[in-house]
Amino acid sequence: MCKVIAIASQKGGTAKSTTCRNLATALKNMGYKVLVVDCDNQANLTDCFGIESPDKLDITLYHLMEKIIMDEDLPEKEAYIINKEEIDILPASILLSDIEIKLVSAMSREYILKTIIDEIKGDYDFVLLDAMPSLGLMTLNVLASCDSVLIPATPEYLSAKGLELLLKTIYKIKKRINKSIGFEGILLTMFDDRTKLAQQMLEMIKTSYDSHIRVFHTKIPKSVKVGEANARSKSIIDYMPTNKAAIAYDIFAKELLNKELV
Repeated sequence: MCKVIAIASQKGGTAKSTTCRNLATALKNMGYKVLVVDCDNQANLTDCFGIESPDKLDITLYHLMEKIIMDEDLPEKEAYIINKEEIDILPASILLSDIEIKLVSAMSREYILKTIIDEIKGDYDFVLLDAMPSLGLMTLNVLASCDSVLIPATPEYLSAKGLELLLKTIYKIKKRINKSIGFEGILLTMFDDRTKLAQQMLEMIKTSYDSHIRVFHTKIPKSVKVGEANARSKSIIDYMPTNKAAIAYDIFAKELLNKELV
């Protein structure tokens, strides 16, 4: 049974794409078949996998969504899925910026992405959707397509406050569009436990949400090596397995799956 997890944040700069990249690697290393779908027009996740010039690809997520809007058949999966390091990727490009306009007048506009995901998810154990850092129609499609939502947040005031708006949106979607949507939890990223602010934001998030949404015990520490890994189109897990962030992502994947007590 495939599980579709959206990785979403209302605010940019929360290591959303980095988390998607490294969670995919950790799950693959545990023996799972993983597909990642870049649903962000910035195509950061696509870039993290070393897929160059995605705007020159014949088929990206934009083209597939356009076909569904136009009521055309999807091509064979082999025409658009790219495999890197035993992980399958459905890439995005800047063209995805135009999809919001096309979605406005589309029939069943909330379910365009879901139609694509439903067609291919049977081949996987996990599908990870990297959402835009906004609450537009594309993100609505992501939330309508998933089984659950993982929310990365940094230990900063604006990031913590941004959780409230995202959670309200998810609850509305659960009521009206995707009744089965659930929460994986809130993951603290770029965490520096030496700072008073980080500890204060952690307590604020726990106090506000821990009673009804899991706040993961694992926190992803800040590390310059994560940026180096991204620049080299590698996961931090592969780039430097002994790095504290690499170890944290491995532990987080196990906590996510309740594989061990952390």
